[in-house]
Amino acid sequence: MTTAYWCVLVAILMPIVWAGIAKAGARGFDNARPREYLATLDGWRQRANWAQANHYESFPGFAAGVVIAHVAGAAQPTIDLLALGYVLARVLYGIFYITDRSTLRSLVWVAGLGCIIGLFVAAA
Repeated sequence: MTTAYWCVLVAILMPIVWAGIAKAGARGFDNARPREYLATLDGWRQRANWAQANHYESFPGFAAGVVIAHVAGAAQPTIDLLALGYVLARVLYGIFYITDRSTLRSLVWVAGLGCIIGLFVAAA
């Protein structure tokens, strides 16, 4: 399995980390109604939940880009580098979101999107 495919697995698991951060040590969490609970959060917990939601929005393009680049025969080192860049950008995105660093969050969001676009360009 390539590094890029491992990055897809990491990206699949990443929103679980952000959700866990949102719920960790919180009072009143009801696993029977997690979405109701998450809707009541504020502060850094709310931002962790928002990071989770944004990651689910970003992930399909990344996964498609990795697969398409592989199928199209793009250079493996390029695919791997872009996939690692995406994962790094998304980790930083979550950290910056939770710590309320909106400008840095936006910059790494653009970097992650650039990696996705790069995967499609590499496939061209």
